[in-house]
Amino acid sequence: MTKNPLRIVFMGTPDFAAATLQALINSQHEVIAVYSQPPRPKGRGQKMQNSPVHDLALKSDIPVHTPKSVKDKSEQQAFANLKADIAIVAAYGLLLPSTILDAPKHGCLNVHASLLPRWRGASPIQRAILEGDTETGITIMQMDEGLDTGDILAKSKIRITDTMTATELHDKLAEIGADLTISTLDTIIHNGKLNKLKQNDKNSTYAPLLKKEDGQIVWNQGALEIDRQIRALNPWPGVFCEADNKRLKILEAKPLSETTDKPIGTILDKSGRIACGNGTILKLEKLQPAGKQSMDFVSALNGNYIKIGQVLS
Repeated sequence: MTKNPLRIVFMGTPDFAAATLQALINSQHEVIAVYSQPPRPKGRGQKMQNSPVHDLALKSDIPVHTPKSVKDKSEQQAFANLKADIAIVAAYGLLLPSTILDAPKHGCLNVHASLLPRWRGASPIQRAILEGDTETGITIMQMDEGLDTGDILAKSKIRITDTMTATELHDKLAEIGADLTISTLDTIIHNGKLNKLKQNDKNSTYAPLLKKEDGQIVWNQGALEIDRQIRALNPWPGVFCEADNKRLKILEAKPLSETTDKPIGTILDKSGRIACGNGTILKLEKLQPAGKQSMDFVSALNGNYIKIGQVLS
């Protein structure tokens, strides 16, 4: 049994956060309440759907709070009344005022999916791949009122391979985040506090919220850059181009070492090679024409959704 288990409020919303919540539930600490984004309409039927964190909390008989904002004084008082030792925050989605941050005995810790101060903001996983970073990781941070600007308490690194997708990196980081959260809490239990390292703001970079238009391919980029875009932005917002004024999603591709002098965006042959910026070549492997299921390049060619010599835009 853990010495002096902590009373924890967990605040999070998506699958990434659910991994940490599950680790806390499995630990010797006590999760006394969960905060998550309110249920939202999803799918074709637009049925109201709980977040992954919300569902996990209900399954574990943990009280769930889903305020649209925590700026209201009554919400802040309700949070303070929980008398938590600490709050763990992971991809919650709401800004926390100082009254929330200061309420627990040990404040609020954030599980952030980057090596801060690099990639502060909402989309650190995707941005790390987009920019060709060779490593990223998890940072446990003591939250303040800034955007991911608080003192660093713990870090764990992971290598980004040349083929890693955002989904793969997300899942690995979710697991690392869960483990690092537990070890950080164990340090608090045994030492009574944590060593804190201030962030160097001069080294900070920002990862803004992704938009649908971020998925549009610009073929005059090099094949490596387009490959990173495809790996970073699937499944959302998805990467796309135009083929005869019809949207064509690009799901999988591979940069080649070959070069070409053909016009940018030209489909070169039946193997799926396409001309990109600076004479580079990208091999298209998996596509999704508008209104159709995903398919390999040959199937798209045979279905007449694309043609050899066609210039994609």
